[in-house]
Amino acid sequence: MRTNQAARDSVLPQASSPKPQAFFTRRDFVKLGAAAGVLAISPQARAARSANEQITVGVMGVNGRGKALATGLASHPDCRVAAICDVDERVIGGAIDAVEAKQGKRPDSVNDFRRILDDKSIDGLVIATPDHWHALATIHACQGGKHVLVEKPCSHNIVEGQRMLAAARKHNRQVQVDTQRRSSASLKELVDFLAAGKIGKIHFARTWIVSNRENIGHAKNEATPAGVNYDMWLGPAPAREFNPNHFHYRWHWQWEYGTGELGNNGVHGLDLARWALGVDFPTSVVSSGGKYFFDDDQVTPDTQTVCYEYPGMTLVWEHRTWSPYGMNDSTFGVEFHGDDGMVTCDGRNWWIHRGKAPKEQGNTASISYELEHQRNWLDAIKGAAQLTADIEIGATSAALCHLGNISQRVGRKLSWDAKTQRFPAADADANALLGREYRAAWALPVA
Repeated sequence: MRTNQAARDSVLPQASSPKPQAFFTRRDFVKLGAAAGVLAISPQARAARSANEQITVGVMGVNGRGKALATGLASHPDCRVAAICDVDERVIGGAIDAVEAKQGKRPDSVNDFRRILDDKSIDGLVIATPDHWHALATIHACQGGKHVLVEKPCSHNIVEGQRMLAAARKHNRQVQVDTQRRSSASLKELVDFLAAGKIGKIHFARTWIVSNRENIGHAKNEATPAGVNYDMWLGPAPAREFNPNHFHYRWHWQWEYGTGELGNNGVHGLDLARWALGVDFPTSVVSSGGKYFFDDDQVTPDTQTVCYEYPGMTLVWEHRTWSPYGMNDSTFGVEFHGDDGMVTCDGRNWWIHRGKAPKEQGNTASISYELEHQRNWLDAIKGAAQLTADIEIGATSAALCHLGNISQRVGRKLSWDAKTQRFPAADADANALLGREYRAAWALPVA
């Protein structure tokens, strides 16, 4: 564990900004892991901790998912939520009250996450901020000796995901991504069913979400609300005047802070599909769609279809944020087409289809896989389990979302080299979107 001063030095804003082209290749990860001796960590290799030992955590960002994660973790007998952090003091009180009701002890209110990193009594940081903060907070937490549970998508861009993985390995931290379906017993049985070839060789898979999202309208810049540290909220993103259509939740639809519906919900479907198919990166990607329905301040597509090509198979993502009509009577789902049948899944339950026969129930859902996912993280910190959604898994699934969005933004099909982790050298426009320029006050650490 670092001293408090060393931990604080590791997270203070730095003067330099990384170039978007500054990325790691898979070879770099292997070298890093070999040097650190932590590329693959078994439970036996970690320091043993008592099964009853309490894990203490702080939660960063509680306007949305963070509040649910905080109350969920507080319900585990061996976990205490010690601190709640948010840059908007208007939302902290509700989260603190909810946690106190669960665990019987009131957590501290914190307005700067670096105070959590300086607290040696805190074991882990839960990150549920907007996407553009995920990487910085994760890397600084690893440097400060904290384990991490980070919301999906784990990164705002591909370079960030690579740096997060490098930091987790270098500092030997348990970094779990909150793609919680990885902890579903029912979906694990689906994965095993497909891996056993029960519907033959799979040549096509599709995943989707449909919804009736709101038209957010057009809003003018205005004064920052009282109690909001907007400069900290912006963090590495470009300096902008406050606009309510760029703030709470609506930030998802601005490229500077979010990753659109593909990153917001597509990461769940693509992660489940990748898990079941046993694949990582595609050889090419092409996206089509656009902002067809809404006349408002949203920038990201309200309609999008992305095709990922793998050897002998195509994986497709679809979303429509203005229509409730999905496939197989499901607003969210994944389907797998094999040469001897099809399997459909609504994210919890799954069914087998063969010819004209009635669909056959595969299995019923786990009752509470969100709590199971948190349980897995806590057990991994204690050295009693392997993470079900380790940062390498999460970064790869997030990268598929980023690849689709890059194809959408440059307007063409793109080839992808998984070994070099980049597009062809001649495709400067696409490669420039692998990372981003950070605001002058902040820098993305290498590890």
